[in-house]
Amino acid sequence: MKAFLFSTYFSILISFALFAQSDSLAVVNAEWKKEKISQGVVLKTFWFQNTLFNSNQFVSVLEIKQKKRLEFDIGYDPKKLIITSDFGTQANAIAALNGTFFDIANGGSVDFIKSDMKVINENRLGKNGNRAGHQRSALVINKGKITIAKWDGTANWEKSLVGEDIMVSGPLLILDQIHEKLDPDNAFNKTRHPRTAIAIAKNKRILFITVDGRNINSAGMSLFELSKMMGWLNADDAINLDGGGSTTLWINNYKENGVVNFPTDNKKWDHEGQRKVANVVLLKKKNSNVLKHVLN
Repeated sequence: MKAFLFSTYFSILISFALFAQSDSLAVVNAEWKKEKISQGVVLKTFWFQNTLFNSNQFVSVLEIKQKKRLEFDIGYDPKKLIITSDFGTQANAIAALNGTFFDIANGGSVDFIKSDMKVINENRLGKNGNRAGHQRSALVINKGKITIAKWDGTANWEKSLVGEDIMVSGPLLILDQIHEKLDPDNAFNKTRHPRTAIAIAKNKRILFITVDGRNINSAGMSLFELSKMMGWLNADDAINLDGGGSTTLWINNYKENGVVNFPTDNKKWDHEGQRKVANVVLLKKKNSNVLKHVLN
């Protein structure tokens, strides 16, 4: 009997290992559709048809070399909600990615945002004063370049970070090539949803990533699955941003309306279902003389 149980357990482990290997090979060997957006900026998309995590997945990756003529920035409105494409258009951006978590009823970020050294939104902590999982890491933009930072446990950690622009978000997925531990009992972590993430890959390349979901064409990912995929995309650091109906990647002058992925707010498999959000991450040409932040 013991031999039978051991054999069964061993077979299960082998099956999991084979699935994991198959998933990693699916990402590494995918024949990504590649489109040059501008110098140093390439869009890669691929529709995994029942080949990734035993499901359909539509993944978009905007790969950006941190060049002198390019810079990253934060677009925001402290109260009003605006679709990602409008944030990008008003900032004359090359691309825009939906940002961190926000108050869907009253507007404004629920996570700390600083722009041009000015605090726009503070963290909205829980009733017990604890930070949410999406308040324990941050995007740091200094002189137009992005890094990712991890909460050090102190109350005012984000205010000590060195950068003109700070966007607190999370959970943190990978730091220094080490995958962060995620709570396996947290429904947000283990349920499949559309996801948005930013990663820093080899040679300091920045990846804007969307995973579509809530559709037969794309199931969405758990954070455990998203974290694995980040590793297979060679991410040294990776952070989760707001996902679900907010997930949107927009590129200036890209096809009909600039939206690359399939936002879900209209419950259709098209590019029209953007959700209004409070903030975005922008890719811009350096020294563009445009009002870059708030829409009036």
